[in-house]
Amino acid sequence: MVKMMNVRRKLGPGVEFFCESFHAPEGSRVALWGPSGCGKSTMLNLISGLLRPDSGQVTVDGVEISALSEGKLDRFRGERLGFVFQTFNLLGPFTALQNVMLGMRFSDTRPSAEWRKHAKELLQRVGLGNRLNSRPATMSVGERQRVAIARALANKQRLVVADEPTGSLDPKTAKSIMDLLLELCTEEKLTLLLVTHDEGIASRLPERFDCTGLVKEVES
Repeated sequence: MVKMMNVRRKLGPGVEFFCESFHAPEGSRVALWGPSGCGKSTMLNLISGLLRPDSGQVTVDGVEISALSEGKLDRFRGERLGFVFQTFNLLGPFTALQNVMLGMRFSDTRPSAEWRKHAKELLQRVGLGNRLNSRPATMSVGERQRVAIARALANKQRLVVADEPTGSLDPKTAKSIMDLLLELCTEEKLTLLLVTHDEGIASRLPERFDCTGLVKEVES
């Protein structure tokens, strides 16, 4: 599902990211683990196409995304990747239902009535059937992250990338969010790449990739 080979990206004067090899098979659930600043979020951004490598290959679902044009890359992300962020990235003026539906507008060819039905089903599945018309400001942080998870699955993506999805949550809420995320990815047979610095969170995933040392100082 995901492969990186000799991927290099300059991050600043005398600092670069380098990953010689990484492979996550289809259906795997992998923690990208390490301390702050080690390169785990950079790695996730390269895999999701939010950053482009200076050299090397990044392949996702059989497509070398590092070779795609910006337009094709945007479409690829919308169709095949689901994102879950630490800060949720929900749009404040929109309801939970509208936030989940929004991504479908850019990559789903079904009639809009079906978008609404699918979004409702997803929100019910994550335990928010009674919050469809609520706006983010009126929701708890746990509820907002549940909306974000529903949005990540809205287009039936094959890969979910999560960047510190429990970083803003208290321990009890973090556990419930991890329970939900792992349950959904297992049921749907999705590949999950999850960035975390938390040993406890990393230990819940079947596989772990230690990102320590991916960012190094180099001669300018």
